[in-house]
Amino acid sequence: MTATVFFAVLLAALLHAGWNAVVKGGSDKLASMAGMSIGHAVPGALAILVLPAPAPEAWPWIAFSVALHFGYQWFLLRSYELGDLSQVYPIARGSAPVIVTLVSVAFLGAALTGQQLLAIGLIAIGILSIGAARAGRAAPQAILAALITGLFIASYSLADGIGARLSDSPVAFFGWVAFLGAFPFALYTRLKRPGLLLQLPKAAPAAFFGGGWASFTAYAIVVWAFTQAPLALVTALRESSIIFAVLIGALVLRERVDLARAASVFLTLCGVVLMRLAR
Repeated sequence: MTATVFFAVLLAALLHAGWNAVVKGGSDKLASMAGMSIGHAVPGALAILVLPAPAPEAWPWIAFSVALHFGYQWFLLRSYELGDLSQVYPIARGSAPVIVTLVSVAFLGAALTGQQLLAIGLIAIGILSIGAARAGRAAPQAILAALITGLFIASYSLADGIGARLSDSPVAFFGWVAFLGAFPFALYTRLKRPGLLLQLPKAAPAAFFGGGWASFTAYAIVVWAFTQAPLALVTALRESSIIFAVLIGALVLRERVDLARAASVFLTLCGVVLMRLAR
């Protein structure tokens, strides 16, 4: 992984942690997630207009990705209703790199060095241990929802990685996913709470105007990175966003950071450094 890709994915991780904090920090979780998801439509449409269309081989993956992203959004929203950011986020995000690595090595022919596998392992263990430290106090439903969210994260990451490589235009690929993906969540919002769609600019202005753009930019960087480096490495590095999430949780949302969580963040950081040094 080149330095350009490495630091671009770290920027995406920071943006990703930020928009998750917007959703968790908002008093109306459905409005925040709807604002974020529907807010994708504008940058997605711009990407569609200015970039070359994806290759025909990528379109089945676009459709598959739209479905997987909706599942992820629904379960993430459910997870945040049942648990707090610093508990749910690590469980969901920490499981994804493990699944992506196993599938990449077993079925996609990825060749990873021992150092790279160790780096992925450190990041995953560090992230999971943050959530595990509070798992005993979590509702079982919150843990289950977070684990299912992690499965969706791994699934859409693999689908987007494969689709982006086939598309010849990775940002346009995600532009279509983001644009089309706004419609199923808008329909869900309409059925869940009639009238909310028209109120989104007032009900969730941060998510609607800023979070959608931040989320789109973050994942567009990741989708581009999928075409430049192994999927497992990009996915694991992206999940280092937990470091930023814990900082945001402590400084903005006033969530407590104990010694165990600080040690977990340090372990994750060690994995990030090792990934940068790995050859």
